[in-house]
Amino acid sequence: MTRSKSNPWMHRHVNDPYVRRASVEGMRSRAAYKLLQINDKDKLIRPGMWVVDLGAAPGGWSQVAARMVAPAGRVFAIDLLEMTPLAGVTFLRGDFSAEAGLVALETELAGTRLDLVLSDMAPNISGIALADQSRLMGLVELALDFSIKHLKPQGNFLVKAFQGVGFDMFVAAMRGAFVQVLTRKPEASRKGSREVYLLGKGLKQH
Repeated sequence: MTRSKSNPWMHRHVNDPYVRRASVEGMRSRAAYKLLQINDKDKLIRPGMWVVDLGAAPGGWSQVAARMVAPAGRVFAIDLLEMTPLAGVTFLRGDFSAEAGLVALETELAGTRLDLVLSDMAPNISGIALADQSRLMGLVELALDFSIKHLKPQGNFLVKAFQGVGFDMFVAAMRGAFVQVLTRKPEASRKGSREVYLLGKGLKQH
């Protein structure tokens, strides 16, 4: 996600405890702690799993997942932006929302069903709230479609969404696809942010 680096934003960023912690602990981004906190509660990631991380750059979630699925598991990551290589992660630079990016990812998977799909994707922010919400919901709907197609039965899906137009309909769609849908707001989410994480547990048989 792109944003202008205004002075208030930069002040908040450099004083953010999770930004500081990420720097000290060698994590790619503060977002890593969101996944760690959700995983502490829901135990989503285990050794040997196959995981896809949609919208992965700079790699905070992929980094966490790769460490947890090692040594036998695999993590596949895709993003429009370049991502510095990570041990245990197969990275594809491409647009997940475009046919070419999706085909490239599916080619890497070679028909193997996934245990977990992660999506921390967000569009470039225009500042027009309704347009930004619409674009985000478009991305999360694509992520849900991908999950339904590529997860194993009983597989799980964790996705970032913003509360607003289309949110309730998306939750209903997730409930149609998964046995259980939970809402998570990890401590590492910034106060005042509209973001929440939706967790679909147990893909239903289709």
